[in-house]
Amino acid sequence: MNEFVPEAETAPEETADAETWRDETDDGADALADALAGDDLVGRAGMPLQPGMPPVDSDEPIVAALREVHDPEIPVNIYDLGLIYDILRSEDGDVKIRMTLTAPGCPVAGELPEEVALTVSRVPGVGIVEVYLVWDPPWTPDCMTEAARMLLDYF
Repeated sequence: MNEFVPEAETAPEETADAETWRDETDDGADALADALAGDDLVGRAGMPLQPGMPPVDSDEPIVAALREVHDPEIPVNIYDLGLIYDILRSEDGDVKIRMTLTAPGCPVAGELPEEVALTVSRVPGVGIVEVYLVWDPPWTPDCMTEAARMLLDYF
């Protein structure tokens, strides 16, 4: 099984649940399946990397791609909005992302995770991207970065 690398230091503050999920992914295929069992796979894009192609070696290019994706109703990218809970990279270039939405009834629930998967799959060194939608912990404005709070005048 692939070993997953923890996300970059520039990521929003993690929840205890996110840390548990990351720890479980380090235990192998069975633990990964168990960790993802309660989460809904809602987006998938990309292809396995070609032999000899190096996998992306940090979260920075993935985060840069995520910052290109915007919630159409809020003028802030989804990363700074705090919708991305985890980015997990494997040694073969595959990426798993756990994300949430601002509300369960969000009108872009069917589109946004697919856009995330497609956008991240275009990053050089990224293979297959799977996006899992989670509701626990629920999103709150406290999940936003300081830059997002300033853009939205939320203090």
